[in-house]
Amino acid sequence: MADLTLDTARKILDAAFVKAGELKLKPLVVTILDARGVLKLAAAQDGTSLMRAEIAHGKAYGALAMGMGSRALFQRAQEQAYFIDAVNTIAKGALVPVPGGVLIMDGTTLLGAVGVSGDTSDNDEACAVAGIQAAGLKANAG
Repeated sequence: MADLTLDTARKILDAAFVKAGELKLKPLVVTILDARGVLKLAAAQDGTSLMRAEIAHGKAYGALAMGMGSRALFQRAQEQAYFIDAVNTIAKGALVPVPGGVLIMDGTTLLGAVGVSGDTSDNDEACAVAGIQAAGLKANAG
């Protein structure tokens, strides 16, 4: 399995924050997990609201745990609420099934996931995707 390097994670983080600045978004937290679900890098912009770090982590963790971007998890929660609730119970509430959790792919190889929280879910996702693409990798938002 290919590894997500710290250097690549920094590129993703920096580019996600640049995108947030371009869009003039509320302050964000960006969390990057490797393919094992281990924290690689996380940062909060000044002024983020309470629990944003936990939400960003939950978006990334949910994407990894279910093998799909959190936009797909959100759709699945609409269609199969009991299933997503059961999975989240098994995961001890660690999944946040709304857009903003994006898988990091190198071709067909899973490297990890990015979770972003602080603005609307669509804007959070746009920042995650921009960060991944700026690092020369493929984003799978679901």
